[in-house]
Amino acid sequence: MRVIMTGGGTGGHIYPAIAIADKIKEKYPDAQIIFAGTRKGLEKTLVPQNGYEIRYITVSGFNRKNILKNIKTAADLAKGMAQSKKLIREFRPDVVIGTGGYVCGPVVKAAGRAGVRCFIHEQNAYPGMTNRMLEPYAEKVFLGFERAGMYFRHPEKQVFVGNPVRKSFFTTDRKKAREALGIPSDEFVILSFGGSGGAGRINKAMISVIEKIGGMPKTSLYFGTGNAYYEAICTELEEKGIRASENVHIMRYIDEMDKYLNAADVVISRAGALSLAEITVSGKCAILIPSPNVTGNHQYHNARAVADRGGAFLIEEKDLTDEGLTDRIMQLRSDPQLCERMGENARKCAYDDSAELIFEEIFGEQKW
Repeated sequence: MRVIMTGGGTGGHIYPAIAIADKIKEKYPDAQIIFAGTRKGLEKTLVPQNGYEIRYITVSGFNRKNILKNIKTAADLAKGMAQSKKLIREFRPDVVIGTGGYVCGPVVKAAGRAGVRCFIHEQNAYPGMTNRMLEPYAEKVFLGFERAGMYFRHPEKQVFVGNPVRKSFFTTDRKKAREALGIPSDEFVILSFGGSGGAGRINKAMISVIEKIGGMPKTSLYFGTGNAYYEAICTELEEKGIRASENVHIMRYIDEMDKYLNAADVVISRAGALSLAEITVSGKCAILIPSPNVTGNHQYHNARAVADRGGAFLIEEKDLTDEGLTDRIMQLRSDPQLCERMGENARKCAYDDSAELIFEEIFGEQKW
């Protein structure tokens, strides 16, 4: 069996593809699986780290603000289509699975035109433009959120499966995670991150949190700033005379998210589909601050799906204040029962078998 996984740009597109690939390898150890991605996205690092080969396709996104820049975009797309056709011809896949991002466009389109079985997975409550354009080439459209279905044209293709999460999130518990990270069992642990690229507004609010909890006994903060913000955060803390105490850990990027999430008591995060899937699978109380700068405000709708069931506090960015965020964290720190109850509600929002459902839809005996 030969499979091409394609998805790129952010971890939100890449990690679900890795979870699906892992499930295929679990079921069919001899399967040949390669990834198609770009040299600019996180897939360049994440795919090889997870043991898969990656082939590179040239593609870039459309610029809605500067139309002239789309001349290069069109040229890249033409080059990407040629590269995708060559990849399909040489690798001869039985199946192509796309998980979003611009790179999926030429790869899935080339495969579909060549008669290869194609499938796409949409993680968000509001679908991305690429997946909507690829619907005609897909045999099935897998949905992370049911409401995403209203934006596609063919309901008969839709299968609601939730969002696939890597196996390590299911096999790591709080005790194991804390032992691995060297965190005491009685520590109140706060985890903050803004997705793979970081989040400037959350980072700004976290400076006030650091002022409040720095040196606070039995309390730890693990703060993933994102690569682009790390130096600026460290400089701002220094300029304000705020020293990161031993209980405050500032990191560019959180590699072992499965461990840090399972070790945490409360999570402060954007509301990207993958982040939410990982938070809910880990059963963590969360403070969700959706990015307002996304298509269709989809992170708000993602967050509502958890907050409405009591698994998270939802704070829109326009309503976010440094004091308000700090107060909410302190509320959860002082009320362990509330924290635990919210974590239990979050866990009820998770889908444990998303990758399995996708596998069965594609490779079930009646279809393969």
